[in-house]
Amino acid sequence: MRNSKKKVIGAAAVGAVALTIGGVALAYWTNSGSGSGTATTGTTADIAVNQTSAITGLYPGGQAQTLSGNFDNNNASAVFVESVSATSPVTVDSTHATAGCLAADYVLGGTATVHAEVPHGTSVGTWTGLTIRLADSAISQDACKGATVTIAYTSN
Repeated sequence: MRNSKKKVIGAAAVGAVALTIGGVALAYWTNSGSGSGTATTGTTADIAVNQTSAITGLYPGGQAQTLSGNFDNNNASAVFVESVSATSPVTVDSTHATAGCLAADYVLGGTATVHAEVPHGTSVGTWTGLTIRLADSAISQDACKGATVTIAYTSN
């Protein structure tokens, strides 16, 4: 009987070793596949065109004064600006407009070519070249004395 116990123990040991080796072996299949994903392109927000030149002392028939400024770019990156334009007519403050000062008395002119990237930030980049003057009309322009005019700008 002793021999048979040894045979049983030996067979059990061989079986345990076989199970251990079999448990370590790995099996897998390979395959190929395909898929897709998406990406979204961002957009830009308008930039603000600021006038930094202080224009004072306009008078009928006087020389044109140069307008200049910079930009506020709240976009995450730089944006390209080709030019800045001033929109005619200007807006005359209500007190002087009521008194008879006409927006048509103010003449905008010139060209403000930028042709550059404006970096992200406040008061960045520059533009210059537009002008404003008070025209010399055939009628009294006393109503425009002390007037404040607002100029609307656009960038392209």
